[in-house]
Amino acid sequence: MSNVKDTPEHIQAQNIIVIHPGSHYLRIGRASDVDPVRILHAIARRRKPGGAVHRDCVLPRVAEKSPELLQELEDCRLQITHTLLSCVQSNGQRRYATPPQQIAAYNKRSQPEVIPDSATEWQDASFSDVVIGEEVLQLNPNGEYNVHFPIRRGELNLHDGVGGSLFGVLSDLQAIWGHVLQTKLHISPKKMAQYRAVLVIPDIYNRAHLCEFMTLLLRQLGFGCCFLVQDHVAATFGAGLGYACVVDVGDQKTSVSCVEDGISHPNTRVRFDYGGGDVTQVLYWLLQKCAFPYRECNEAHPLDAILLHRLKEEVGHVNLDVCGSVEKAFTVHQPQMPRRNYTLQVGDEVMVAPLSIFHTELLVLTGANKAPPKTQKSRSLQPHPEDCFDAEYLRETGRRNKENLEQSAMESGTIQSTENPEDDLVVDGLDPEKEAKNNDRDYFLPGGQLVGLDHAIVQSIERCSNDELKRKMYGCILIVGGGMKFAGIGSWLQNQVARKIPAMYRSEHSIVSSPKDMDPEITSWKGAAVMSCLESAVELWLTESEWTRYGLRILREKAVFMW
Repeated sequence: MSNVKDTPEHIQAQNIIVIHPGSHYLRIGRASDVDPVRILHAIARRRKPGGAVHRDCVLPRVAEKSPELLQELEDCRLQITHTLLSCVQSNGQRRYATPPQQIAAYNKRSQPEVIPDSATEWQDASFSDVVIGEEVLQLNPNGEYNVHFPIRRGELNLHDGVGGSLFGVLSDLQAIWGHVLQTKLHISPKKMAQYRAVLVIPDIYNRAHLCEFMTLLLRQLGFGCCFLVQDHVAATFGAGLGYACVVDVGDQKTSVSCVEDGISHPNTRVRFDYGGGDVTQVLYWLLQKCAFPYRECNEAHPLDAILLHRLKEEVGHVNLDVCGSVEKAFTVHQPQMPRRNYTLQVGDEVMVAPLSIFHTELLVLTGANKAPPKTQKSRSLQPHPEDCFDAEYLRETGRRNKENLEQSAMESGTIQSTENPEDDLVVDGLDPEKEAKNNDRDYFLPGGQLVGLDHAIVQSIERCSNDELKRKMYGCILIVGGGMKFAGIGSWLQNQVARKIPAMYRSEHSIVSSPKDMDPEITSWKGAAVMSCLESAVELWLTESEWTRYGLRILREKAVFMW
């Protein structure tokens, strides 16, 4: 592609920057790159003297561990453990497990191997006022920096604390993305207008935030032009699929929707506030029950959180053929302390934690199982002053038109005055509160608990408009994202979904968890890169002058998704 001239028909792939921001990592790179640059999506700013303290944690915060909460966790743990023991291995034999007491006794005896003269110092003094990416981990957790993750649970991290305003969060995004563009991709700010940007956005989006993203890309960062693409649509392009029920499990959110021919069907979209970070917290709770030998571990400290995150990825699995206890070695290297090598013994705990995605009672640990799901219908009803065709505008104009008609009719004597002239004229059946309740209802269990991932997939597909589309979606369930990278979990999901889908579709369904042997973390990024190089993408690009002149209206006209 590098020898192709920059014409409308053949845009140079190396001049297209694909940006996929996440709650944990930012993935960014040229469309011509094999893999994107991946950095921790965090920024630290030196606190002003006497300024307010704010530190976002790497992992979701843990709820207060009341006796009732601990009992609920223990009941669910026992239920999952019994389920695993009732399963059989591939050779037909029943599974067995090492008693937790035996594992705990081993871990209590486990002492670290201390490497002398290996202590280092915190790097606060050597850093500037703004620290970005992995270097944030080298800062003293009790030091003079405020730490911000601009995206949490798949959305802009707006809060009441310092740096939590919309302006503050967008400033953080501008600083992080601009830093990576200059230091990792070696693009000078003066030459930014020569580059085009593709931003991967959530399938369930906030209209006002999309406007801010457009302004950030075209005005603050200075790209020549850009377009937005939903992550689920991009995932199908990355996997080379014409249609799929896309299941995206990230670090702090899980989303499901059905995509066909580059369109994500709004009725099928749902997003939950749980992901890989919540699984990490569940695993840490289980390890503590088994006398985790690194007793000084504090999940609120960034380096310890990253250690637990890596442990989860290395030991977590759902392989029914692995029985009994397994030993795992890991290293702790904290500043101001010597390096220590630990040996840990684990049993079925490393299977129970990943299954919390299906048994959401375990997610009471972070409160993620009580947060209501988000659906596109309720989200799309958010009014925006620049959008003259949003639902609020249609309702208001519909009401006024009705009132004007009635007034004219009364003046002419055609009809008599009614007692209740304020009744709204329903436009396209839009009732925000009713829609939201109907959408949320299917994703809660009777006890007010969110359903597991298997239920969510079935509910999403059942919202498809016809049987043929449902059949296609059951036949291709695509798993992407970095929060569900556990050996064997695709087979477990397939079995769980098979039990819940209507009988007429059971022979159809299949799970695609690693398309083209690609890391599921970058499937959406890769798809956006592929999409940006298509000849048909020429019509998608929006320039700064178009954005300045037309604003939100041009997004409604040219966006690649249904507004």
